Amino acid sequence: MNTLAYGLLSLLSHSHLSGYDLMLKLQPFWPAKHSQIYPLLSNLEKEEQVTFELVAQTDKPDKKVYTITEKGIDSLREWLSVPASDPVLRDELMIKAYCLSFVDPAISRKLFVSRLEYYHIKLQRYEEKITHILKKSGVNEGEIPSYQSPYLGAYILLNKALMSCKTNIEWCTWVLKVIPADNE
Repeated sequence: MNTLAYGLLSLLSHSHLSGYDLMLKLQPFWPAKHSQIYPLLSNLEKEEQVTFELVAQTDKPDKKVYTITEKGIDSLREWLSVPASDPVLRDELMIKAYCLSFVDPAISRKLFVSRLEYYHIKLQRYEEKITHILKKSGVNEGEIPSYQSPYLGAYILLNKALMSCKTNIEWCTWVLKVIPADNE
């Protein structure tokens, strides 16, 4: 199985989800399209890693809601014990930053001002999501969900995203100080 398949099993280990819901929940961690997810779900079903229930809908086509099986949980446990691969970073701004000196500083500044705005919006969303997770888990602000809590994973991932966002804001702010302003 590939990493995306384990990602689907990971999400299904917390709740029953349709293929579409899986795609939405997976997006913050791993960009995947319908064309990748649905064939994997079909394979996972053939391998008895997941089952599905067909849910009739009146205004839309029927949908499959997937559930992880014990075999799927065993596969997930085995995968969790193997070290993770090196992280992958694909950010177009990093390539552009490498050769900024080819354009007018005003153009370069726009790139980083835009990215800074993006990170500020993300920061606010992560803070809201963390507050929501804490409420759902029943812990107070400043406390952490217990290790056994189904919310711990989301909590630690959101905090990583929050910390990365803060670091990226700091970096963009620094870059804007390095790039000459119009009057320099």
